[in-house]
This record gives sequence, C-alpha cells and structure tokens, in this order.
Amino acid sequence: MKTRFNIKLHPAQIIIIGFIILIIFGSVLLSMPFATRSGKPLHYLDALFTSTSAVCVTGLVVADTGTTFSLFGQIVIILMIQAGGLGVMTVMSFAFLLVGKRITLSERMIIKETFNEFELSGLVKIILKVLKVTLAAELLGAALLATRFIPAFGVDKGIFFSLFHAISAFCNAGFDLLGPVSAPYASFTMFANDPVVMLTLSILIISGGLGFVVISQIFSPTRIRKREALSRYTKLVITATAVLIVIGFIAVFSFEQGNPKTLGNMSFSDKLLNGLFQAITPRTAGFATIDQNMLLPSTKFIVMLLMFIGASPAGTGGGIKTTTAAVVLLFLLANMRGKQDVTALDRRIASENVRRALTITLLAIVVVAAACFALLGIEGQRGGIYTFENIIFEVVSAFGTVGLSAGLTPTLSMVSRVILIFIMFTGRVGLMTLVVGLADRSRRDNANIRYPEERFMVG
Repeated sequence: MKTRFNIKLHPAQIIIIGFIILIIFGSVLLSMPFATRSGKPLHYLDALFTSTSAVCVTGLVVADTGTTFSLFGQIVIILMIQAGGLGVMTVMSFAFLLVGKRITLSERMIIKETFNEFELSGLVKIILKVLKVTLAAELLGAALLATRFIPAFGVDKGIFFSLFHAISAFCNAGFDLLGPVSAPYASFTMFANDPVVMLTLSILIISGGLGFVVISQIFSPTRIRKREALSRYTKLVITATAVLIVIGFIAVFSFEQGNPKTLGNMSFSDKLLNGLFQAITPRTAGFATIDQNMLLPSTKFIVMLLMFIGASPAGTGGGIKTTTAAVVLLFLLANMRGKQDVTALDRRIASENVRRALTITLLAIVVVAAACFALLGIEGQRGGIYTFENIIFEVVSAFGTVGLSAGLTPTLSMVSRVILIFIMFTGRVGLMTLVVGLADRSRRDNANIRYPEERFMVG
C-alpha cells in the first residue's frame, strides 16, 4: 500500500523554509572548531545567533566578527550575507539557470513573492538584473574601499576587507572585520574622518536599501536612451528615502553637534559627514562611527524610528519598508481631510495596498512591543546599560535587521538571545508571510459571506 503525500505550501512559506535551512546550515559551519581563531568551537546558540544575523542581514553580534572568527568563519559569514541579501530563491534560481534547468511555474510564484511583483512574466530577466546590479555595485564599492584599505592593511588583507565590507554594506548587513585593528565592536569608528570610506559605504547602503528593481530602472540604458520617465513606484521610493535621510540628518546634527561623547569634539566637516552617516546607517545597515549608547535620548528616538521604517521593498534591508510608511501617512492625511481615496503622484492607491500597509505596521508594532516587554522583564533588573530606551533600541534594531547596538547584545542572557533570533527572523521574512496569508484567507472569507453592517463608537 502506497501512501501519497501532496503537501502544497504557499510561496511565502517556501521562502521561510529556505531561510531556515540556510540559517541552520550556516550555524553548523560556524560552530566548527576551525571557524574560530582560537580553534575552540563556538557555543551553538552563539553560532545560531551569528548565522541568523548574517542570513537576515542584521549585523547584531554576540561575538566580534574580526577577533572571533577565522578566515573560514568570515568567508562563511559573508557568503550567508550575500545569500540573505539576494534572497534564497534568487540564489537558487541563478543556480538553476547555470545548469540549464528550467524555472517552473511554482518557482516563478516564489520569485514573484520575493520581489513583491504583480506579474509572472519577465521574472527571469529580473533575477539576471538583480545579479548584475549586485555584482556591479559591490565590485565598484570594493574598488573604492581598496584605495583606503590596501594602504592601511596591506594588499591581501586590504582586498579581502574591501570585498567583505562592500558586500556587507550593499546587503545592509553591518558586519565588519575591524576588531583586530581597531577594537572589538568598534565598527568604523577608526574611519570616522575618512570621507572616501564613509561616502562609499553610504552610497552602497542607500543603493541596497532602494531595492533591485528601483536601481535597475534608474540606471537602465534603454530607459536613459529613450528618455523614459521613472515609474511612480520608483519616484515614491526615492522621495520617501530622501525625506527620511534629510529628516534623520537634521535631527542627528541638531541634537548631537554639541554632545562631546558623539559629534561634539569633531571638526565641522566631520560633524556633517558623521551626522549624515548616522542618518543613513539606521536604514538597516548597522555600521557605526560613534558610540550608539552615547546618543542623546532624543537622537535615539529618531534612530529607532528610522530603523523601524527600514529599507524599501525588494531591497536588502528590513523594517516595515519606506513605501509602507508612506502609504500609512498618506492614509492618515486623506482621512484627516475627509477624502475617501488615498492618492499619491496623481494616482489612487489600491485599497488592498492600504490594508496591507496598515496590517504590516500594526503587526510590527505588536511584535516589537511583545519583544520589548519580554526583554524588559528578563534584563530590566540588571541596571547599568540595561535601560528602558536601550532595550527598546536593541529590539527595534533586530526587527529592522539593522544591527546598530547600544552595547547590550553581547552580554544578553541566553533567553534574550533566542528572542532576538526570532525577532531578526521575523523582521526579515515573517511579517510578509503573515500578511500574505491573512490577505488570501480574507479573500476566501469575503467570497463566502458578508455580515450585516453595525456601527460602533470609536475615538
């Protein structure tokens, strides 16, 4: 007697399974003795945390990457960052294309889910564009970084450092190898006054955060040759990104320019450079040139807001996404003005998009609030740096897959680390799956029955 299993999974569920497999595979490799400099195996939970942070392109670490991991471990981490930034399905599809395997309809559905596309046509071309854009951006970024890293660290180390940090920046991962030459967990503080390094990282972070589709359209030779206008989606993404960077820069510079523990003792030009970088890096990048624990509470609030919003759809970062925040804001403005329709760039935004944006935002608030409550209960009694604002900062950084830290992560208890692992994973793939699942079920329910309307008092 033959038993036949026919399990049909939603494309989003397949994406999540792919990420889980990649995380587990990476954690096993990082827990090997030869993955560390000391030759002693890393505690498996620490390896799992590092693997999750790399695959989810977060950057929060419980062990300094440069001082803890061997060359093998560092290569494993950067490969996981690259795979996590591109997306598991993108990597698999590229492998299929290399061996001549045809991409099936079900696989195309998964790719469509990955890139938030509405059509199934042209998805293979999108994958090839994603790979071309990624390769071009990372190689160009590495070449620029090499002009500083090779003189500072020598040819071999300089080239490896350039490639590692270019990939980490474009994928908005925030992992760095500068611990042995600077100080553990110091990130890019040693390059705080180097405009080449700072601006190169900033451009890579912004490019990765904009999303592959947007970058491909901006630099499309065909569009440029035919002088075609950018799509409304691309215009919305660029506008939202620019507004957030400008607001972040003004807030950081205004609040911190007199703070001697951050920007206060820098020259005016360095204040401008580091203020701009501090406004860009919360867009899910995670690199730092100033101590995040020394930021004023007002600055931390702005940084947390930027981390919560994050990057743009189909980009390498996390958060609720720039377009989600924009649609929620436009929805509020439309309701305050008594308008039925939510509009942007002379177009009415589909009601399904508005519901999706509101659902994502509310779910994100619930997830972050629950994690904050749990960590406050576990770590809040310890005192010192375990303040209310620092714990929230760490949770929002994990959810937004940012990686900026107030210094708590390396000293958190095992239970708190497990919570952050879950939050990092949720921030990368979980909310998307929940929203898609709820939307599908909602359409089925509405097709079956509609209840009589009732008015309730609200507000």
